[in-house]
Amino acid sequence: MTAVMMASPGSAQDAGKVTEDPLELTIHFHFRDKYVYSEKWPVEQKAAEITNIHVRNVASLATTSSRDAFNLLIASGDLPDIVGGDATGGLKEDFIRYGLEGAFIPLDDLIEENAPHLKAFFDSHPEIRNAISGPDGKIYFIPYVPDGKLSRGWFIRQDWLDKLGLKRPETPEEVHEVLRAFRDKDPNGNGIKDEVPYFAREEVDAVRLINLWDARVSGSERYGDFAVYDGKLRHPWAEENYKTGISHVAQWYKEGLIDKEIFTRGARSREYLLGNNLGGMTHDWFASTSTYNDALSGKIEGFALKPMLPPKTASGERFEDARRLRVQPAGWAISATNEHPVETIKYFDFWFSDQGRTLSNFGVEGLTYEMVSGKPQFKKEVLENKDPVNAQLWGVGAQVPRGFWMTYEYERQWTNKIALEGIDMYEQCNCLKDEFLGVSLNAEEKAVFDRYWPSILTYMTEMQQTWILGAQDINTGWDAYKKRLTDIGYDQVIDIMQAAYDRQYKAAR
Repeated sequence: MTAVMMASPGSAQDAGKVTEDPLELTIHFHFRDKYVYSEKWPVEQKAAEITNIHVRNVASLATTSSRDAFNLLIASGDLPDIVGGDATGGLKEDFIRYGLEGAFIPLDDLIEENAPHLKAFFDSHPEIRNAISGPDGKIYFIPYVPDGKLSRGWFIRQDWLDKLGLKRPETPEEVHEVLRAFRDKDPNGNGIKDEVPYFAREEVDAVRLINLWDARVSGSERYGDFAVYDGKLRHPWAEENYKTGISHVAQWYKEGLIDKEIFTRGARSREYLLGNNLGGMTHDWFASTSTYNDALSGKIEGFALKPMLPPKTASGERFEDARRLRVQPAGWAISATNEHPVETIKYFDFWFSDQGRTLSNFGVEGLTYEMVSGKPQFKKEVLENKDPVNAQLWGVGAQVPRGFWMTYEYERQWTNKIALEGIDMYEQCNCLKDEFLGVSLNAEEKAVFDRYWPSILTYMTEMQQTWILGAQDINTGWDAYKKRLTDIGYDQVIDIMQAAYDRQYKAAR
């Protein structure tokens, strides 16, 4: 979606007043471990002015964990009218689990009868409706729905390529050649063999090179997630391509082409390696990674870190499997004790109207944005403020994880030219894989999952690092690895995940 503001599907009407007489609703809304909903937010005050619904927060900042705050609330049994926010691991499963137990009410009939904007949205986005539905097929919460497709991409030091007379690599063999040149030919010109050819600051991208051999790091933006192969659910780390990919990555690590501290250097590795003119190639977020061109251009002569298309794989395919989640496991639900469910769903519906969507994305007109040619445009003082735009918006109550539909245009306005060029390049490539949207497990399936999966994922992750760091050889240890997965319940987990997937998405296919 490229328009700055698109009308909610099927309706361009604004929501307007929900009730003639002012109505107060209570809310528990704890998010990002340090914020709570505030009736003092300019965005919330504007929403109250439009809808006549006044939302009063009951969540406490005395708890510095959004997960703990939610768990304490559920344990108390004393629920406010609305429960929302986010938490470590997300709240999707919690909304569904406790909805099935009666704590939150199913919203399907309320949406059908009272929420035209939400109805139109779900009618035009059936995959999202499927993704948030419980095992009984019902909706128990309204999610925060992101916009935009792309998140991460490949970046390479174009100035180093130019200095060494190399082109951007297009195959695994060419990537290998370029990384060897970065290692051996002193592209930073300091006379020391100190270059780090490939680096990454997150585990998901530390392992990303396996994609060159048609393996997958993850089935979604969540590291180590399941993936769908022709309608069949499996885990990428149990596939033959994974074995091949890890084997090559381990060899490259042994050759010094990959940062020796790639699993331990941490989140500041990008800042350190680029800032000291040491890093050559990485895979990372478009928006933040591209800013290093501005930050370092005056410090490192000719510095140019440019996005490049994913190299073709060993089979000749070109793909990117890092994409934004289409549904965040965050949002809000209506408690069973709520005495005004119709008014509440209408209030939820407001945020999917044109008015509500502009308000939740851009803030308040005159305060954070102005209308320019009929489109919201952030004010100069917002774009030039030393604080990030999203942090400024959180401060006024916009872009918080209530149930709302994001528009990427809010982000596009503060994303620099290099990042936008990279995103457009990937859009034209049309090589982004669909992600696994998750499943809702019933009680029996959840018991199987909880029994086996945590130990399976721990084992997979430990072996992944063991092989890459060279402590063991994956080629000689692969059969034992596959047997161990079977022994600790991999097949049982896949069976229940497939059953849940078929139940949840069969109609969509």
